[in-house]
Amino acid sequence: MKIMTVCGFGVGTSLLLKMTVDSILEEEGIICEVEAVDMTSACGNSADLILTSKEIGKEIEGQVSGKLVYISNFMDKEEVKEKILKAIGD
Repeated sequence: MKIMTVCGFGVGTSLLLKMTVDSILEEEGIICEVEAVDMTSACGNSADLILTSKEIGKEIEGQVSGKLVYISNFMDKEEVKEKILKAIGD
């Protein structure tokens, strides 16, 4: 499974979210490839899950290959965990 974390430039928020996702996946014993990218790169790549904010999601919706998962608070590990596990289970 491949997961992309997406923000405007691919270096700040998406990297922070990637680190959170990596931590959650390790705790849960789930093996996935996780990549932090900018919006343009997200549109040129495919992933099973694409984690981003609602604002960025609206910009890239229809241009990405994968299931969009909106994260409201990138610093809230519990929210990220809940949404990732639900999306993986779907």
